[in-house]
Amino acid sequence: MIQVRFRAVQGLLCGFCITGHAGAGPAGEDVVCAAVSSAVYLTANTVTDILHVPAQVHVKDGRMDLRIAEEAAAHCQTVLAGLQLHLQALQDQYPERIQLMNTEV
Repeated sequence: MIQVRFRAVQGLLCGFCITGHAGAGPAGEDVVCAAVSSAVYLTANTVTDILHVPAQVHVKDGRMDLRIAEEAAAHCQTVLAGLQLHLQALQDQYPERIQLMNTEV
């Protein structure tokens, strides 16, 4: 199962951590993993390379962790809210494959 934990500070999204695998098909053919991976890479790249927001991105072994500096969080709300909405739709479609959580830090 893919687990997605969105982080917020004072109600503003400031990052996420995604771990796990959907297990919806063989490696290279898992459409759920592909959809999630594509969405999170698009989001991370938009934050860092298009918006030029100070952020830490760590990717390793089925895990991506994106942390946005608290003072820059307001600048990224549209992008992060779009990711959250997209992943919520995927969770609705594949509830046994994706779990979303929210954490106030």
